[in-house]
Amino acid sequence: MEAPSSPGFQLDQTFFGFNPEDRITLHERLFKLIWYGEGRWDWDTIYNMPISLRRFYVSQVNKIFAEQAEAREAAKEKQRQSVKSKSKEPDNPPFFPGNMKSTK
Repeated sequence: MEAPSSPGFQLDQTFFGFNPEDRITLHERLFKLIWYGEGRWDWDTIYNMPISLRRFYVSQVNKIFAEQAEAREAAKEKQRQSVKSKSKEPDNPPFFPGNMKSTK
């Protein structure tokens, strides 16, 4: 015997599960965490991980990448400063008679 169906008890798709946009966002985050985790986790582990732990690991990966970006910028700035100090031309260049143009 079937359960009676009531027209007033129809649930929208948004009641259970994800909206299509939310599902895309979830899988993008899963992919990025697996990709930037460099093989430390597999898909099942990340997918079944509690959301609070997943957010923690995402924040840790973001912090690591921010620190690496700061270190790269500091190294670039240090390199720029060393190149500037090496390439600084003297105020009075030395006299080279072979390079002088004739003013006659």
